[in-house]
Amino acid sequence: MIEPEKHTIDRFRADVMANQNNQVILERWESLALPDGWLVAGCLFQTVWNLHVGHPAEAYIKDYDLFYFDDSDLSEEAERKVQAHVDEILSDLGVSVEVSNQARVHIWYESHFGRPYPALHSTCEGIDRFLMPATCVGIFPDGIYAPNGLEMLYDGILTANPLTPYTDLFEAKAASYLERWPWLRIEREN
Repeated sequence: MIEPEKHTIDRFRADVMANQNNQVILERWESLALPDGWLVAGCLFQTVWNLHVGHPAEAYIKDYDLFYFDDSDLSEEAERKVQAHVDEILSDLGVSVEVSNQARVHIWYESHFGRPYPALHSTCEGIDRFLMPATCVGIFPDGIYAPNGLEMLYDGILTANPLTPYTDLFEAKAASYLERWPWLRIEREN
């Protein structure tokens, strides 16, 4: 794991909090009561990219992802109950918030994405497996998780994650990002 420097962590936290939806979600964190809970993915790194080019912090963000880990009940019904609880607490935001129990991703991932996925043991292991190392980020009120550091995120470098070596999924995701943030760069292994 690459440890970001304190000033980079402070910058990341400030950038993430420039997005009013992220700010409210983190302000209501205790009410969400998510075990091993993290606010993750696009709502974080896309906020940073928006600020980089002068867009509103909330621009182009289709949803806000919350990951948690609860291996005591791997049913879809249990996850739906958590989603309903989160929806109740955050409904006034008027944005899509998606909740995912990382303890059960291995159950549905292959049927959805056509690729195998290992059983996880923590939420951070789910963050580790995002398609691009630059996007492997999570935050909660007292912590930031960025296993690959934050340099690639701020430099706009998109590379494939060796933990999820799915070239077709990477290419589709990278193309989607480039449509919205053309300053990003794809770097491929030779």
